[in-house]
Amino acid sequence: MSDARSHELFINGKWRAGGSRATLPVINPATEKVFASVASATVSDLDEALASAERSRKAWSSQPAKYRGEILVGAARILATKIEAAARDLSAEQGKTIAEATGEYARAIETLEWNGTHAEELSAPIPIGPSRMIVPEALGVVAAFTPWNYPAVLIARKLAPALAAGCPVILKGAEETPSVAVHIVESLHQAGIPEGVVNLVFGVPVHISRHLLSSPIVKVLTFTGSTAVGKQLATLAANNLQRCILELGGHSPVIVCEDADLAKAIPAISEYKFECAGQSCNAPSRILVARPLYEQFLSQITEAVRKIRIGQPDDPATEMGPMANARRIEAMQRLTKDAVDRGARIETGGAGLDRPGFYWPPTILTGVPKDARVLHEEPFGPILTVAPFDTLEEAIEEANATEYGLAAYLFTAVADAQQKLINGLSAGAVSVNYLKGVSADAPYGGVKQSGYGYEGGEHGVRSFQILKMVNGLSSFG
Repeated sequence: MSDARSHELFINGKWRAGGSRATLPVINPATEKVFASVASATVSDLDEALASAERSRKAWSSQPAKYRGEILVGAARILATKIEAAARDLSAEQGKTIAEATGEYARAIETLEWNGTHAEELSAPIPIGPSRMIVPEALGVVAAFTPWNYPAVLIARKLAPALAAGCPVILKGAEETPSVAVHIVESLHQAGIPEGVVNLVFGVPVHISRHLLSSPIVKVLTFTGSTAVGKQLATLAANNLQRCILELGGHSPVIVCEDADLAKAIPAISEYKFECAGQSCNAPSRILVARPLYEQFLSQITEAVRKIRIGQPDDPATEMGPMANARRIEAMQRLTKDAVDRGARIETGGAGLDRPGFYWPPTILTGVPKDARVLHEEPFGPILTVAPFDTLEEAIEEANATEYGLAAYLFTAVADAQQKLINGLSAGAVSVNYLKGVSADAPYGGVKQSGYGYEGGEHGVRSFQILKMVNGLSSFG
């Protein structure tokens, strides 16, 4: 296994440097200093990963689903023994607080366990009549591309269901957070996964994606990231008709109705928004508040946000660490300046901090005109806009006024209002009176420009299966 400072590729059951020996730097976002390196795959490395995955395909899919599930559960238990060290590594690479990194690994472990526990059940034949049944079969080799913002959760949400379904995986981990892929793949290796079933590569993303998706060996593409990149990958996948599971950008609204309990709504919004410094596709980004409650809400949310403790991610007192890289700071500056130039008001935050590291304070903007970029471009950072509304119809129209449709949130105890908002909001998920991460047992996916396909739960496993229809059986069982 690669050490703490030099992360390697994992191909055909072995850790190794890239063929060219070239490496990429890993930067600590709290210090802006290089503190580790990660191997960069060559075309030859990628070809070996493809060949290795293809060699393992029949044997892995032919293994009893119970056996595949046992390996996933075993990997989850091994990963749980490493969670403290793994969380420290993730925090140093990405900027999350130790508590956030630990919580993320706990969710990844839950995902591995859930898919392992249900592997046998979700691979069993499904009777649909006296002479018909559906036989689930593995689709084939999977190319999985994961981002840096929630690497542990998103790697688990791609690896676990694919492996449970019987598919080998070539995982392209995020170069900014390589330790996460290393810890999870090593846990699978220690749990006894056969050679070639999981391969891990790093490198120049565009080169890796083009090469893997040009191969007819790959049957499934699963990707989490920006809408722009998702479209590029889907275009590449079209040449070989590879099945695509795409979780893309988000710009999530929160509708706060007049009867909302602010004592619950304010901390729920603040905590979920500024987790991971707001770098989440699911994070709320546009708050719409019933006009009679608007001034009170704005005062309380601004006060709560100003109290968020910003600092070194390994300090237990820190509530929000740095952003992941300089690109995110530049985006915050650009979106804030554009909004202010168009007439918006900064209630708090709005400027970078004079200290080493990629720090941007929690920022609240009001009076944002409808043509401001921050209302249409995914902010992916600690910026919130707050605006009043007069009717539920107006709130729904504003909430749906972006090209995204990943998640939406609402706060009201009135059943009729809940139903109207649930029916009216264009989003893959709507949460009522709470904000939380996605659980392992639930399907999750977006609409509009937020992608298509599902991850999580039964639907997540089915994404990697052929549902073969069998007709005319004389008996079943």
